Amino acid sequence: MNQPFRVLAIESSAKAASCALVEDGKLIASSFRNNGLTHSVTLLPMAEGLLKDCGFTVKDMSLIAVAAGPGSFTGIRIGVAAAKGLMWGAEIPGVGVSTLEAMAWSCRAMEGCVICPAMDARRGQIYNALFEITNRIPARITPDRAISVEELAEELKNLKKSVFIVGDGAELCYNTLDKLGVSAALAPEDVRFQSAVGVAYAALAADPSEWGGLEPVYLRKSQAERERDEKLGH
Repeated sequence: MNQPFRVLAIESSAKAASCALVEDGKLIASSFRNNGLTHSVTLLPMAEGLLKDCGFTVKDMSLIAVAAGPGSFTGIRIGVAAAKGLMWGAEIPGVGVSTLEAMAWSCRAMEGCVICPAMDARRGQIYNALFEITNRIPARITPDRAISVEELAEELKNLKKSVFIVGDGAELCYNTLDKLGVSAALAPEDVRFQSAVGVAYAALAADPSEWGGLEPVYLRKSQAERERDEKLGH
């Protein structure tokens, strides 16, 4: 008899942290924290508590999944390090997925819509990608990128489909697009923010050949790296 395929997913790419357990494609449990505590304090206890409440340990999992970026440099590092510790300790595979793609998977019920994840990247930009939902599967339209909302507005003007904005930078993005005359819908708070549930489904959609590639994806250099380059005259 085949054993159930269980995914433990964790998400720490922004201010909120979450974890989720999915078994054979079915969501079993999830936990979400947006209380301002650092992820280094909340993430692992939250994941371990969720597993304990469901009667499992990490060794009962088939795969560890984590949002590998883009997002907060510190949050991504903490999430990836936690995922590596769990997979190495239990000797099970792990996979890192795009934070933006995971948000699109959380919106897979929005059939025919264009999902527009937006994370505040500062310096006048957002982390963004565009996905179209077809048969409950996000189809990627653009790569993950750091882009200004003004540039994004020019792209969205050419689309003939409904646009649904999600992410911790969604409200900022929505307000700017509205001023620029671009029509879009702002996701309500209960589905707006990054979620480990989306991470789990993005991981299930990944090819097994991608497992094991747990490396952060920042898209841009950190502030410390930029300051160093400026001092060196790069």
